[in-house]
Amino acid sequence: MVLDLVVIATAVTLGPLHNSAFILLLSSRHGVRQGLAFLLSWLANLIAVIACVVLLTGGQPPARHSVPSTAAIDAKLAIGLALVLYSAHRHFRPPRPHGPPRWTARIDNASPATAAGLAWLLQPWALVGAGAATAVDANLSTLADWLALAGYCLLATLSLIVMEMYVAWAPAVANARLSALRDWLAQHQEQLIVTFALLLGLWLTARSIAELVA
Repeated sequence: MVLDLVVIATAVTLGPLHNSAFILLLSSRHGVRQGLAFLLSWLANLIAVIACVVLLTGGQPPARHSVPSTAAIDAKLAIGLALVLYSAHRHFRPPRPHGPPRWTARIDNASPATAAGLAWLLQPWALVGAGAATAVDANLSTLADWLALAGYCLLATLSLIVMEMYVAWAPAVANARLSALRDWLAQHQEQLIVTFALLLGLWLTARSIAELVA
């Protein structure tokens, strides 16, 4: 479980879409405040999903090869296959011109509530679902699994935490460097999405099949 959570959380935190949006928020007039609202909403979403899983399982992993256990593995397998197919679709579709989203023109006037809602919209819910299916195996009677779930939520938010702290401590330097990073992400966005979706999809598919036949 721990290794799967680390892989999924790493894929979440490196996602180009929400990181680009977050950098744009940080560069706005009230960037630190809006960034904090986005970050807290992002983290709260992750915690809420894990909390729902824990409530459903009672903090105890289902018996091996039971219906709940098999259903969780099947869910991860379905997500993995969907990610592989999605990466193939993105790779082979004709190139499309990418313009900035409409909301970027109104970013300076956005409220913290708007920033928080944007975090919800940009959350990679397929990956969050894979994390939830993995968290079904958590045994909350052990400290190690508590730490694993907390570490998953923090790792999936790590890029946002680092950028928020960087802008708060050194705004001039941070905004210049993050702007350059955002330009790079925009130029390589398609390749990054295809690569992350393919790699994580193959990982989830292989791990799920191995668990089903074990």
